Amino acid sequence: MQVRLPSLEALRALEVCIRLGSFERAAEELHITPSAVSKRLAALEDMLGIILLQRQAKPLKLTEVGSQYWLQVQPALQTLAAVSWHRPTQQRSQRLRIASTPTFARQILVPELPAFTARHPGQEIELVLSLPHAAHDTPEADVEIRFANPTLVEGEVLLHEQAFLMAAPSLLARHTIQNATDLRDLCLLRCPLEPWAPWFAAAGLDWPEPQQGPSMLDMGLILEAAVAGQGVALSRRSLARRWLDSGALRPVLAGQHITPLAQYCVSQAPSPAARAFVQWLRQTLHALAAD
Repeated sequence: MQVRLPSLEALRALEVCIRLGSFERAAEELHITPSAVSKRLAALEDMLGIILLQRQAKPLKLTEVGSQYWLQVQPALQTLAAVSWHRPTQQRSQRLRIASTPTFARQILVPELPAFTARHPGQEIELVLSLPHAAHDTPEADVEIRFANPTLVEGEVLLHEQAFLMAAPSLLARHTIQNATDLRDLCLLRCPLEPWAPWFAAAGLDWPEPQQGPSMLDMGLILEAAVAGQGVALSRRSLARRWLDSGALRPVLAGQHITPLAQYCVSQAPSPAARAFVQWLRQTLHALAAD
């Protein structure tokens, strides 16, 4: 009886797509292009005469008949993978993909990551950026760090931090700020990630959200504008630590009307590497916020 056997490359492409959930990530692991991954799967489906994957799903999902096929093929692949001669003499570094907002990545992750990699020398980190308020454009990742209201998103709270006012010495030299009402004539730097209205309410002010002044989506740009003396910023220590420590920014109304706002959250893949990273990041954030 003539038997048609699929290529190992096609079966390997199918296994990686099932495990990682996308052609792009499968291509990275296989060191080929996403188009090549798709062609391998298409060739396998043509040979079998069935559709294996729901390509419109994110992540990729097996069709009903694809699930039946995979249940029969998977044990054979596992048997081949268990053969010692098929294993590389040195295990490749494990890759952990982290998605983060730009300011968090720039101010916290990049400076602090050497401490994590020193503790986990076999762990390779890939850092990709995601845009705030653009969940549909968030890149696929093992760990996703977001800045949001924890009651509106799923995930694990990393740090419950408080926000306070800060400004450049040059601005404070021109304006005296002794109480909250002194802000009336000042430029308040606006960012949707840190709305002013909750701070106003905590300070006993019945003021609406400011409608004038520079508005920026990226908190890092807000802090840079504050350093340049363009206005007063509302932010938190973990993000502004570098400027506060150097004296480029100073707390305004220190110790008054500090309002808890959005928190750092994470959605993670259930893997030992992801759990280790989240645990390390939580400890790092609390240390940065406490300094």
